[in-house]
Amino acid sequence: MPRSARVIASLQPMTLAEWGDLHEDIEGELVDGLLEEEEMATFLHEIVVMWLARTLGAWARRRRAYVAGSEAKIAVGARRGRKPDLSVYLRGNTPALTDTLVRVPPHLVVEVISPRPRDARRDRVDKISDYANVGISYYWILDPQLRTLEVLERETSAHYRVAAARSRGKVRIPGCPGLVLNLDDLWAEVDEAERQQTRGMKKR
Repeated sequence: MPRSARVIASLQPMTLAEWGDLHEDIEGELVDGLLEEEEMATFLHEIVVMWLARTLGAWARRRRAYVAGSEAKIAVGARRGRKPDLSVYLRGNTPALTDTLVRVPPHLVVEVISPRPRDARRDRVDKISDYANVGISYYWILDPQLRTLEVLERETSAHYRVAAARSRGKVRIPGCPGLVLNLDDLWAEVDEAERQQTRGMKKR
């Protein structure tokens, strides 16, 4: 997709349906009818997302649930759409396989915080109201810089409360029976990646 087309798409108001039909090369989330730049993901961000995807995927398979990645476009309002890092759909409540715009609220969404302040604010402030308003039961926020995990649970008032908050050890995840995240294993993988990077830099 030419750069000019991406620029034009970012400036022109669009509907949810138009956003859902955008060419895959045109990235961004829909905020009040306008295309908004996505987060700037680091390699650390991607390592953490994939670790979570593997862990969630194993749990989901046992329950015939499905885990979607960051290209799933989810409608969260009349003129708003988000692309969480991961989303989980339980059996009996899944979108059509041909959907380019998902209008079925997932059971949970996951956002891994990126280091840019505006990206962190978007995940911690803007998306909280979006996900709560559309009826998503659980919202995980994992910050690899602070090494923290927060699991937010939606209440009947359409607001989230903190159901779990940990930085290490094994965490039994609310809303996911039988799912235990071992944060020590996650941080050990991150530490190993950092050690490899340090060794590689010393050899140069």
